[in-house]
Amino acid sequence: MTSTENRTGLDRRSLLARAAGVGAAAALPVAAAPGAQASAAPASAARTPAASKRRYPANWPDPEPYGVADTRADLWPRDDNSFVLPLELRPRDKERGVVWMRDTYVNCFVVDGRPLYVATGTTRVPGLEAAGPWNDGIFVWTARSLEGPWKLADTTRIRPGAEKGKVWSPEFTAENRPGRTVVAPWQEYWYDEQFGKRGQAWAPELHHFRGKWYMVACMGDHSRKVGSFMLVSEGGVEGPYRLVEGNLEKPFGDSFIGGPSFIAPGAYHHIDGSLYSEGRDAWLVLHNNLYAKFRDDMEDIVTTTDLPVFRQTPYTPEPYLEGAYVFKHGGKYFLLHAAWDRTSVNADGTPRHAYDVGGTGRVQYQYDAVAAVSDSFEGPYSERWTVGVGAGHNNFFEDSRGDLWATFFRNPNFGYWSNPSRLADAAVPGVVRVEWTGPKGNRLYAERRARG
Repeated sequence: MTSTENRTGLDRRSLLARAAGVGAAAALPVAAAPGAQASAAPASAARTPAASKRRYPANWPDPEPYGVADTRADLWPRDDNSFVLPLELRPRDKERGVVWMRDTYVNCFVVDGRPLYVATGTTRVPGLEAAGPWNDGIFVWTARSLEGPWKLADTTRIRPGAEKGKVWSPEFTAENRPGRTVVAPWQEYWYDEQFGKRGQAWAPELHHFRGKWYMVACMGDHSRKVGSFMLVSEGGVEGPYRLVEGNLEKPFGDSFIGGPSFIAPGAYHHIDGSLYSEGRDAWLVLHNNLYAKFRDDMEDIVTTTDLPVFRQTPYTPEPYLEGAYVFKHGGKYFLLHAAWDRTSVNADGTPRHAYDVGGTGRVQYQYDAVAAVSDSFEGPYSERWTVGVGAGHNNFFEDSRGDLWATFFRNPNFGYWSNPSRLADAAVPGVVRVEWTGPKGNRLYAERRARG
């Protein structure tokens, strides 16, 4: 779930005992801050759980003015605070040796009295360098320990002979039945003269809520309609999944004029859908400032037009943000966004790193995770701060030991990780340990070396 305070109770000692019984899988090398190469060992195995720390680290003073990016090396995923998940490889991954993934999502749920870790994200098909203009849907991996072993969800009983682990795809149209839609017409593959085959699923998230599995994802720029939708499983984490009633005709919310120039007017809806749950209630969170409560039956949102907005403290001017995600911890609500750190030159000739609007002389450098904190879900939210350098479009989660983590993937589009020498280490399913600065500081950071 997106809240550390809304989990089924389970004795911590039994969780630790079970986790200790799972051997750590062979780890993969992971590049970290400039000039540093990560070690092969996962950082999680021998650390003291964050929940048991009595002395909290201090907040760092923010760079000024508001909107300047914090680029300190301590906020990078490094060899001592992060690792790349050893997900089971599909045939398409064997040559690279690691799953190619954007928008990495990982979470831990208690299911039938045991911790179950899930992982998913945006992947690509063999032969394409990116996840567009089409990809082949959504894959899911599961594990009993964050270190693994990570196995593809067993979908072989649902689709014998099909690629294991694929839980949903635009190609599953043959599974539609009267009263049960798996793929709506607006989600199907289609073709045009400019791109050929088109249709892609973006940024999936998997949630366990009220005993059911829900998948929130987005049809991307090359789809007939662009926007967020939700699937519900009629079985376990592996499915089979079907589309909820509210998405039979379109994505959630209203359409608006936006997106690339090749998007048809009215086809673009709000993207990067997420689910936040607390108690028996759940909300849809949309890019980049919208939310709506789900109906009690979870088949649609209560309000479908004029969605309410989070009360935020925007930058001036506000740049393009992505990946809105809400996480509750320590009684506070954290609103997460992905923002490009753009480099430019100050009037005095010194370098500037900031979450600026794009423009001449402003070069995309790192795809960062920024966050703000509030006493309530709706806000008002504080000024944002840099959570993790290069860790944008991610999520926070708590593991079975009580430690906090964030995901990252190292964006290969523009900036630091687009350098040809670094591409082999980009687009990966990474996790970085997160530290909480306690009830007074109430900030979350990628775990830093420095304290105070």
